[in-house]
Amino acid sequence: MDAIKNKPAINLALRSLLEALVDYAGLFPPAGLAMRPAVENYARYKAGPYAWMLGRFVVPIARLAEFEQAWGEAGNPYGWQLSALVAKPENEFPAARAFNEQHAGKIQIDAVELKAASADEVAKIASILPSGIVGYVEIPVAQDPASLLTVIKDAGLRAKIRTGGLTSVLFPDASLIVRFLQASAEVGVAFKATAGLHHPLRSERPFTYEPNSDRGTMHGFLNVFLAAVFAGSGVETQVLENVLLEESVSALRFSDQGVEWRDAVLSTSEIADMRENFAIAFGSCSFEEPISDLQQLGLLP
Repeated sequence: MDAIKNKPAINLALRSLLEALVDYAGLFPPAGLAMRPAVENYARYKAGPYAWMLGRFVVPIARLAEFEQAWGEAGNPYGWQLSALVAKPENEFPAARAFNEQHAGKIQIDAVELKAASADEVAKIASILPSGIVGYVEIPVAQDPASLLTVIKDAGLRAKIRTGGLTSVLFPDASLIVRFLQASAEVGVAFKATAGLHHPLRSERPFTYEPNSDRGTMHGFLNVFLAAVFAGSGVETQVLENVLLEESVSALRFSDQGVEWRDAVLSTSEIADMRENFAIAFGSCSFEEPISDLQQLGLLP
């Protein structure tokens, strides 16, 4: 009952779109926090009124010992799910397995994230991935990703797209994101996104928190995930690109029944299904910034 009382009153379509959407990656740039404050932040967010928007805590496998110490200092809170970044699968998967065995019933690595650029690399990952862990494979999107996405799907893995970074050249063009979303939907492979999605809508922003940071146009997480849901429902390419390029909140109308973007409509059930089975989450070094921006747009109380 207390958990229900803590949930802010928002309409069902927006809630379905935002549910468990943000994987907290406070260890990574531009925030780049030390382990202890990042863990403390996550514990606070898990106990806060917007915990329903929070996904996994993202941590490199190489820093698991450091994480365990900070987690212990935070009181060993139960029920956390971790997404572990992997650089060398053959060396680091055993560490993930050992971590899960040691902390069974308390805290678990239930996802790993790693990179691959070929079918052989994907096959190798799949062959040694520990049971009970979902693998997200980040692939390059400059080339047509369809064939590699098919391999990822056939291997029982999920895809990952990088949607930004600390410089303008790391932000893929909207057409490349649309191609990735359409190919993923056609193949039937779920995905997550990472980097550059701190803000709800496409806008010009500083790339870091430094006073003299370079600025540029950043993709919005509402844009990307609405486009993903539209892609899953078979909306045409030009509409998807226009959704990604949208900068005005007034173009979006959320209700308990669904969401309208100009002349395109999605039902709440479509959103919920796509979020559960297709457009899973995005990693962000900030959890507070997305919430604050949504509040400023009048979408969250």
